Amino acid sequence: MIVDEVSRAYGLESALLHAVISIESRYNPKAVSKKGAIGLMQLMPDTAKRYGVSDAFDPRQNLVGGAQYLRDLLRMFNNNVSLALAAYNAGEQAVMRHGNQIPPYDETQRYVPLVLDLYRRLQPDS
Repeated sequence: MIVDEVSRAYGLESALLHAVISIESRYNPKAVSKKGAIGLMQLMPDTAKRYGVSDAFDPRQNLVGGAQYLRDLLRMFNNNVSLALAAYNAGEQAVMRHGNQIPPYDETQRYVPLVLDLYRRLQPDS
């Protein structure tokens, strides 16, 4: 499966990618949010551009761009999955502005526990 390939290529657990995709787009490669996020991993246009994604509706490109971004966020926040997910949702600047804490935005406060819960349930040992 493409998610497993991409997760291996970028050193991520496939359970984490599956959790993000499920919460972000419900596996709809044509999903577009009210804020303009696109595709399976709901990449914002600037993020897609930053990671060389020329067609954010293309599932493989979207997954590769989203996986690279998530990998970079995990590195940026010392493998703190909660902070990486908060940054994925609200932007890394928002997390840093709030003292490397989950920003007090309703959407982000709901998003992080949802993804973490699904991530834990999808892990092979759970």
